[in-house]
Order: sequence, then C-alpha cells, then structure tokens
Amino acid sequence: MGDILNEAYGLVQCLECPWYKSCVLPMRFSEEDIRRQLALSPEVNQESLSDTTLQNLVSSMASAAQNSILEGCPIFIERLRLSPKLAQEIKELMRNWGKED
Repeated sequence: MGDILNEAYGLVQCLECPWYKSCVLPMRFSEEDIRRQLALSPEVNQESLSDTTLQNLVSSMASAAQNSILEGCPIFIERLRLSPKLAQEIKELMRNWGKED
C-alpha cells in the first residue's frame, strides 16, 4: 500500500510543480552577467575588466558554462538520487540518442 501512495504522491508533486514537463533546462546567462559579477568583486578593478585577455577569458567562460551547467527540478533531481538505476537508464538513453536499434 505504501508503494501506491508514494507513486501517487510523486505524480501529484509533478503535476503541481512549476517545472512540469521542463524538468531540466540550461541556465541562461551571458558574458555581461559574468562581467557584472566580476565588477562587484573587490579584487577586480575596472581597468582590468577592459583588458582584451580578460574579455576573451570571460567570453570563453560564458560559452563553456552554457554547455555544462543545468538547472533542474528539485523533485526530478531527488528521484535521480534515490534511484541510481533510473539515472543510469537516462544516461544510456542519452548516449544512444539518434542511433537506430
């Protein structure tokens, strides 16, 4: 009986979740967001922010972060943590994406 209640509770959680059907999304931020954050740091002065090398570094950081950082639904993340088998199945599905059986 407990399994049925847990499953029903999980379903209701998802249907009421603001992330519904969008469990994982890439985080959106730009070079300008990183520059603003650096400008707030006391260790970085305004002159160094205009340095070409630093601008290239910030650009590369923004690009790399866009490709690797995700935001995720807390319910989805918790389910992945509680079920390593589910996480492994999703990983295998993504590895084989586009390959025909």
